[in-house]
Amino acid sequence: MSQKDFYKTLGVSNTASADELKKAYRKLAMQYHPDKNPGDKKAEQKFRELSEAYDVLRDDQKRAAYDRYGAAAFEQGGFNPNAGAGGAGFGGFGFSGGFGANFADIIDEMFGDLGGGGGHTNGFQQPGSDVRFNLEISLEEAFKGTTARVKYSTGCACDTCKGLGSDGGSAPVVCSTCKGRGKSRSQQGFFTIERTCSTCGGIGKTIQNPCRGCSGTGKVRREKNLEVKIPAGVEEGTRIRVSKEGEAGLRGGPSGDLYVFLSIRPHRFFKRQAADIYCRVPITITTASLGGEIEVPSIDGSHTHLKITSGTQSGHQFRIRGKGMTTLRSSGRGDMIIEAMVETPVNLSKKQKELLKQFEEASKKESNNPQSTGFFAKVKEFWGELGGE
Repeated sequence: MSQKDFYKTLGVSNTASADELKKAYRKLAMQYHPDKNPGDKKAEQKFRELSEAYDVLRDDQKRAAYDRYGAAAFEQGGFNPNAGAGGAGFGGFGFSGGFGANFADIIDEMFGDLGGGGGHTNGFQQPGSDVRFNLEISLEEAFKGTTARVKYSTGCACDTCKGLGSDGGSAPVVCSTCKGRGKSRSQQGFFTIERTCSTCGGIGKTIQNPCRGCSGTGKVRREKNLEVKIPAGVEEGTRIRVSKEGEAGLRGGPSGDLYVFLSIRPHRFFKRQAADIYCRVPITITTASLGGEIEVPSIDGSHTHLKITSGTQSGHQFRIRGKGMTTLRSSGRGDMIIEAMVETPVNLSKKQKELLKQFEEASKKESNNPQSTGFFAKVKEFWGELGGE
């Protein structure tokens, strides 16, 4: 009789529970795994012994046979309790011809969660994909909020089979090729190679009578027409999610979501920066010089009066509080910034030219242009320094 002690191999007592057996095997198998001990024949042999022991003890029927007859029951020529006294073989428990398949089952159980799911499928139904829709709105619509209508084409549940994919609503059956695993196996020496089942495509189930309306997929291409609420204060790139309005799932699986990505159309007057709005306003040279009051538009459609101080320079900014964009999910508003652009008069008449010349002569004796006077004074100093060198 064989002297193999499977309990001793795993380092547990003969009363160990299934959970204790699993923990012991996992710990030792990870220690002696061939991938962690490349080229180590002793580690490879130890790993095989561990897998052999666990394969027997994890199965209640095999374990009972081992406890009664020992390891000899699992070797060629071993005792077969089902064959009566003098029977030969142990009714399918032997390792001589089937260890590779048993070994692959053990690896699936122990390391499947570490290596990508253990080869089992996630079910016959599969969730649908999300759908993206790009929507352009005006700055006014972003300020006030709006309800937009979106049209897009996507996979919808088949009306004929109600999205199930089968004719008459018949239930799917287990794939006869892979027996529901979704993968096929082939043995190559010590290693077991797994491939996606070509019959069911890795799903593990097949439809015997596919729906003629959707060819068994449970969905058909159709156009959707929805109203999407756009809240006030949205910005460029804002994403709005509409639940369950994406592509229908495969064979009755849950639908994906619709994601509406917003872009803001350029405005003829305003430029947005966060919650603030910028507006460049041309003013006459006389208004800039003498001061005055101008009327500017606001994003909310109202008229705003702005006082221009005398001596305003081109590029000067005036801030109007609370006249900017709506803030998303808030009652507050940003500011409006008015940038003055002093306009140089064109197409002057003879009289206007004469008046400007008189103004220029009078300005030579006064400090009416401090910026230009200061600039050219510094230029003269610069030239003087170059000459001195």
